[in-house]
Amino acid sequence: MEKQEIFEKLKAALIEEFDMDEAKVTPEARLYEDLELDSIDAVDLIVKLKSMLPKNIDPEVFKTVRTMQDVVDAIYNLIQGTDAK
Repeated sequence: MEKQEIFEKLKAALIEEFDMDEAKVTPEARLYEDLELDSIDAVDLIVKLKSMLPKNIDPEVFKTVRTMQDVVDAIYNLIQGTDAK
């Protein structure tokens, strides 16, 4: 799966699950400041993302993400089998 495909799936999940304005969901969007996700939303998002991933998500990886692109990169690295840390 390529990064653009990951972004599109992530964007669709945010729009569907969190009733988010599509225009706000960009690669540069900051999760907490721009998209107004709180820690509970972040957990819900990770649960939703599990279906896209071949293995469990290491919560430590997602402690460092700040933007949509960070999330895309972390997921891409997990899918590719590389360490995202």
